[in-house]
Parts: sequence; structure tokens; C-alpha cells
Amino acid sequence: MAVEAEVATTPELSLADTDINWDRLDKTRFHVIGAILFTAQSALLHPTAVVKTRMQVAGSGISHMCGTSVFMHILKNDGIRGLFRGFGTSAIGSLPGRVLALTSLEVSKDMMLKYTEGLDMPEATRVGIANGVAGMLSNLVSCVYYVPLEVICQRMMVQGLPGTTFCNGPFDVMNKVMKVEGFRGLYRGFGLTAVSQSPASALWWGAYGSAQHIIWRSLGYRDDLEMKPSHMEMVTVQATAGMVAGACSSFITTPLDTVKTRLQVMDNYGVGRPSVIKTMKMLLKEDGWWGFYRGFGPRFLNMSLYGTTMIVTYELIKRLSVKQV
Repeated sequence: MAVEAEVATTPELSLADTDINWDRLDKTRFHVIGAILFTAQSALLHPTAVVKTRMQVAGSGISHMCGTSVFMHILKNDGIRGLFRGFGTSAIGSLPGRVLALTSLEVSKDMMLKYTEGLDMPEATRVGIANGVAGMLSNLVSCVYYVPLEVICQRMMVQGLPGTTFCNGPFDVMNKVMKVEGFRGLYRGFGLTAVSQSPASALWWGAYGSAQHIIWRSLGYRDDLEMKPSHMEMVTVQATAGMVAGACSSFITTPLDTVKTRLQVMDNYGVGRPSVIKTMKMLLKEDGWWGFYRGFGPRFLNMSLYGTTMIVTYELIKRLSVKQV
């Protein structure tokens, strides 16, 4: 409570306090507050993920509709419940993964900042590299946990679409996948996820770190000056940097995400286990190269909103988790 009171009453922060490192955090508060706030954030953005996934997977009809039309189609046929398919599994299942991801992110970023401290390079570059490496390592670590969860959640999101198998809940999804393909089936798309999301995570965190640093300097703020940003300025700058990072990342990574999503949920590509090559050929056959950007609108919206809300939430969690002196 003392920390929250301090945040509420202190009108200004030093520029150095806009980036709180791992050593200054109360780890228990960090993970507990993070679990609560990130779950709430995921609930707000889950419908865009459902719309994006359905647009990428459907073999006819829905896949050629715009994001708004797909949203209304789901709402009309399945109600609010349809827009939140798979959310319970995702929210509960993500809790251990978030602890793993946040810990690896902060520890690796702290190590990189210390390692690059004496190097002769611009500060924006140094911050961007440290954030980028941390984002990539964090994603690689969390992929081992999140890919099976993603396979289960996405299969629940696309229930009833052509080429998908009907399942009655997350455990039924897991049983049916393992019955056909064994444990390996839960890791469909693991390689593609790691290859696409790790560089994307590095790009996102690197762009965010550099963008925030550049924006602060362009506004005239320096660590060695008495001029300090207000809380509103801090939130605005961090949100803007997060939005820019999310927008850039979504444009670059959507084609790989489309292939990965199809690979994880489709079962009608003929004899044998679906592969990346088969999935790409089907997309090219159906829509040409534009097929790789199916669901780009909802994904762009999702990642831009996610980037903005996630980083504002994340930075708030860190401020509320600073060790009490």
C-alpha cells in the first residue's frame, strides 16, 4: 500500500525511474499483480484473437469476409460466448507461462544492460539491443510451455469450421490430438512458432526500448537534467512506443502466423501429418500470396492494442512492485 500511495501522490518521476530493473523489484508482488492485470488485459483482447484465427483457418465463406463481418457473424451465430471461446483455458493455463516469461525477460534484459554498459555505442542502440535479446530469449523459453496451450485454445476457437475436429473442452482436445499423433501433436507448429515469434519478440522489445529512449530525448529529457516527466507523460510515451512496436511487428510476422495457425488446427490436407510446405501450398492455391495476410486487419489491431495496453500494464506492474525501502 505504501508503494501505491507513493505512486499516487508523487507528481513526477526521474527519467531513470521509467525503466525499473530486476534488482529493484519485489518478485512476489511482481508476479501476483502481473497475473491479475495481464489476465484482465487478455480478456479485453481475446475476441480479436478469435476473429483473426477464424479468418486464417476457414476454407470458405468466413475467410473472405472482413474482420468486422466475421465479428458480427460469430456474435450472431454463437453470441458473446463464441467471441470468448478458449479464453478460460488460455487464462488459467497462461499463469505459469507468464511467470516463466516475465522472469526470463527481466533477468536477461538486466544481464544484457550490464554486459553492454562499457561499449562504445549510442544509448538508444544499447537499450534496443538489450531489450531485443531479452525479448528473443524470453520467447524461446516460453514457447516450450505456450505452444501446446496455443494448439488447444486455437482448436477450441475454430469449432465447427471445415477441416476441424469437434472437441468437447480442452481435455478432449488434448486427448484427441494425442490419440492421433501422440505428444508430438501438441507441438504442431513449434518450430515455426519459435522461428517466427522469437525474432518478432526481439523486434518488438527492441523497437519499444529504442522508440521510448528516442521519444524521451526528442522531448528534451535527460537523466542528468532536473527536468522530470509527469506520470501522464510517462504513460503516453510508453503507450506510443508500444503501439509503434506492435504495428511494425504485426506487418512483418503475419504471413508466418497464418501458416502456423493453419498448421496447428487443420486436419484435412490428405494423407499424412500436415506440414509447413503443404500448408503454404494450400494458401497459395486458395488466395495466392494475399492468402498469407488473411486476418491481417484483426492481427494488426490486436498487436497494436496489445502492444499499447501490455506495455502500459507491464510498466504499471513494475512501478507497483518496487521494493519498499
